[in-house]
Amino acid sequence: MTIIVTGAASGIGRATAERLLREGKTVAAFDRDAAGLARLREAGALGGDLRLTIEIDIADEGQVQSAVRRTVDEVGPIAGLVNSAGIDHLDRIADCSFADWRRIMSVNLDGTFLMCREVVRHMAGRGSGKIVNVASWLAKSGMAGHGPYSASKFGMIGLTQSLAKEVAAQGICVNAVCPGAIDHTRMREEADLQSEQRGLLPARARIDTIPMGRLGEPEDVAGVILFLLSSDADYMTGQAVNVTGGLWMN
Repeated sequence: MTIIVTGAASGIGRATAERLLREGKTVAAFDRDAAGLARLREAGALGGDLRLTIEIDIADEGQVQSAVRRTVDEVGPIAGLVNSAGIDHLDRIADCSFADWRRIMSVNLDGTFLMCREVVRHMAGRGSGKIVNVASWLAKSGMAGHGPYSASKFGMIGLTQSLAKEVAAQGICVNAVCPGAIDHTRMREEADLQSEQRGLLPARARIDTIPMGRLGEPEDVAGVILFLLSSDADYMTGQAVNVTGGLWMN
């Protein structure tokens, strides 16, 4: 059985793909970053089977349909999906262009919808499957300057819960993880750079707001994702699990 990971070339997606491979799983890695996918291939299978890497824009319906179909045809049944691909852009709502708003929505929410829809259609015929959507703690609390991102992630939780109710009787579990401030990701680097350009504090300067006293690592989130993909989470669906070091507890 195969697990698809989007955003697999870096950050949380990369950590999740590598963890799955170390656990001996078969992985299909999706990302628009061809160079990052090549680096993932060069890292080796890590004990698992990196069967397929696909350069893809998940906001493109045709590309998603083709990639999922190719995965089934070339690798086999899909047992799991991790929607980790995502982007952010700092701007106050009053200053945000519609183009930037749509760009964020197209990847974070449209892309998650398209991947879920295509994979669920496949899973439903098998009567089982696990989907994990990578949302954010900002899917539970808005933050100034992150309006489009926060809105897209709120939407992701709504999508997760609605889909979970629709497919529970078919043996498919759909959950989300809500990371806090995660270090060593491309998104963190870009967000911190944009924050500094706007005279805002980068994440590391806000560590004193995190009860555990540190930023998270991609591996912290990957471990929770693996749990949600496992049989230990067979009675969990429609949940949005915080991985924030105590930064957000609701």
